[in-house]
Amino acid sequence: MTARVERVFEIAAPPEEVWAVISDPEQRARSISVVDTFETTGERTAVWHVSLPIPGLNRTIRVETEDVEIDPPAYVRFVGRSKAMNVQGEHVLESTNGGTHITNRFTVDGRLPGVERYFERKLDGEMANLEATIRDELDA
Repeated sequence: MTARVERVFEIAAPPEEVWAVISDPEQRARSISVVDTFETTGERTAVWHVSLPIPGLNRTIRVETEDVEIDPPAYVRFVGRSKAMNVQGEHVLESTNGGTHITNRFTVDGRLPGVERYFERKLDGEMANLEATIRDELDA
């Protein structure tokens, strides 16, 4: 079973400013509530240490992430892989009259019991966290 969410919102800032936030792997990681720690491992790679409140899962999960497609300032797609789940996220930025239209898509494929159910319930909230991070960073 796969959990998917798409969230669209507008920010009153130009795409280049939004891009500076959304293309930053650290900003993406910090906006997700279950990411305990984050480490950069390369120009396009990072490791997220994720703690999921799932019964029977009493450890932090190491998720190796990579930006696999980048087209500044309009598009970034990243993937994350771990023993517990695979994650894919993409962010599409389109210039509007006075701002940026942002389409965010996330897919989580769980490999352990409970992972998909958790993200089915929580993924939209995690996307709201990302929106809040962008608005806070840009005062938009």
